[in-house]
Amino acid sequence: MSSDATDRSPLAEGTEHPFASVARLLDWGPMDEGARIVTPAPLEVDEATVETSLRPRRLAEYIGQTQVKQNLSILLAAATQRHEAADHVLLYGPPGLGKTTLANIVARELGVNIHTTSGPAIERAGDLAAILTNLDERDVLFIDEIHRLNHAVEEILYPAMEDFAIDVMIGRGPSARSLRLGLKSFTVVGATTRAGRISSPLRDRFGAVYRLDYYSPDELATIIERSAGILDVEIEPQAIRGLARRGRGTPRVVNRLLRRVRDHAEVTGDGRITATQAEAAMTAMDIDDEGLDTTDRRLLAAIVQKFASGPVGGAALAAVIGEEVDTIEDVYEPFLLQLGFLDRTPQGRVATERARDHLRGMGYEVPPPRRSERSDAGLWDGITTEGRTESETPA
Repeated sequence: MSSDATDRSPLAEGTEHPFASVARLLDWGPMDEGARIVTPAPLEVDEATVETSLRPRRLAEYIGQTQVKQNLSILLAAATQRHEAADHVLLYGPPGLGKTTLANIVARELGVNIHTTSGPAIERAGDLAAILTNLDERDVLFIDEIHRLNHAVEEILYPAMEDFAIDVMIGRGPSARSLRLGLKSFTVVGATTRAGRISSPLRDRFGAVYRLDYYSPDELATIIERSAGILDVEIEPQAIRGLARRGRGTPRVVNRLLRRVRDHAEVTGDGRITATQAEAAMTAMDIDDEGLDTTDRRLLAAIVQKFASGPVGGAALAAVIGEEVDTIEDVYEPFLLQLGFLDRTPQGRVATERARDHLRGMGYEVPPPRRSERSDAGLWDGITTEGRTESETPA
């Protein structure tokens, strides 16, 4: 069998799949996360301005995250009635779900200023002290990637969040003394994608902790409709549903897809986004019906073709596709796990039958799996609903 046949089998005689040109996935170079359209990673500077214009400015305009909105609205309304600073808020969840947007909404709902920084940007305790002393009454301090604060900075933040004061050392040696400086009351809004990496003392000082979950297709469709209105783009309902289905449950992704499809419609058509225009744009960007791009399919193809659907360890998979293990685990795998295309086992990653069917439908040859049946007994194998073993069950 030729090498081309091992990578891809035709769908039908004389018929080529729209994505057939990228079937030789394992021959490509290292994956570039920054070049992906469907990545939920932060935007480039030139896209950030457009993205900011699409963000809701008030809690009533915010779509999705119903329970978070309800709890947050009560928290902010109570603080406003008492003319106090709101309790400190920690927002965590996957990237692109609206943590920064919510932080800005908190400041607007309270009618105060917001000061934005990030964990890596605060390198020394003095940097944080300078920020805190410049805050006005009830202001909001937004710290993105708060899990990346270093320990010395955290020690300054503890009394600031709890007592609205900071301890400053004056002098050196035997004559050194500690001076406590009072601060105006303020609200810290922290955002992170790694809640488990936040130290317990810091996490305990947040009075409200909210997790942001992935959005449903209906919620994404509402976001697309709203963004299309802001961008003054006419789009068909069927095209909205197609983009929402490929949106990976992430508003940042669907807004980016909308802008790319708008570009395609303006260049190749009359600017109106029809279902046909949307499908043509998705095909041009190599994004399939499940929202997978060439990077995702390349990762699946490596597991299915090179390792007979697994199990395969992270180091071996990283060596094959030329990527770091951490990048695979943090960037590429979450969505595949969410779709049910991958399983994580003690032995390594395993491509599911759903993933194999998807690649097969895309025109790739899928070899038989290494493990067609489980070789180990499951915990509940042979146990009936009454709690008996099959041998104990009366005839």
